Amino acid sequence: MALCEQMGAMVYDLLISDCDGVLVDSEILADQVMREALATFVPAEALEHLLGTTFGQTTHEVLLRVQEHFSVQLPETLLAQIQARSEALIKAQVQPIAGARAALEQIPLPLAVASNSRRHNVIASVERVGLTARAAGNIFSADMVERPKPAPDVYLLAARTLGVAPQRCLVIEDSPTGATAALAAGMQVLGFTGASHIPQGHGDTLRRIGVLEVFDDMRDLPVLFERLAQKRAS
Repeated sequence: MALCEQMGAMVYDLLISDCDGVLVDSEILADQVMREALATFVPAEALEHLLGTTFGQTTHEVLLRVQEHFSVQLPETLLAQIQARSEALIKAQVQPIAGARAALEQIPLPLAVASNSRRHNVIASVERVGLTARAAGNIFSADMVERPKPAPDVYLLAARTLGVAPQRCLVIEDSPTGATAALAAGMQVLGFTGASHIPQGHGDTLRRIGVLEVFDDMRDLPVLFERLAQKRAS
């Protein structure tokens, strides 16, 4: 067994990855649909500012925030319309995050995926990246728990289902919402900032929340993992 594998087995039992913005570059597409759908209800500049604070939240939660913040009543059908349009656009155009499959294949831990998206979308994204076999059905989503991220529920469900203590889990997240959820679950978190929707200074935001390290290229993950494992084992 290589040193990386030995160290990883000593300090972690499970790797959990977010999906959108970590495995697939889908957040920018979903954001496009959201902006188009809300254009007739909210001024563009004001909407831009608000959406910058909802990164990683479910579509339902974002619409609730919009209604509350702008004191507008959105159509009851809007959620379903946005979800359908987002799913269609992502299915047609989404690309895997460069290097994600190869990097995750090199990490010597079981892999789970925990997402704020709906389960069938997560399954499709995992398949698009080529990680279906690697994840081995360990896919957990917002529609499987009572509270989505930033609550820790989906991460705790993953750990409980796989029989792993939360403190033995290492998580990869791209959003403050997701990082907050994983940290609240008692897990350690790496912040990924390599997707196309990531704003300037986002890494600093993740660091303030408490992630261990921030990286923007999936090809760096195996070396980063080895360094963390060695540090934690020492």
